[in-house]
Amino acid sequence: MANNDKTVRVRLVKGLRGVQSRHRLSVKALGLGKLNDVRELKDSPQVRGLINTVYYLVRVEE
Repeated sequence: MANNDKTVRVRLVKGLRGVQSRHRLSVKALGLGKLNDVRELKDSPQVRGLINTVYYLVRVEE
């Protein structure tokens, strides 16, 4: 198996007020709840898809 231990840090930089409910669920799926929450997640296509969905709410710190 390849060395897939890459991670990506995601920070919630914008509030969820007035955001589509699907986007709120995507933020919750990333493990982010409050403003400036940071999560270290495994870099996978699923996580990248969630990040791309809510690109305007989060900042990626690689």
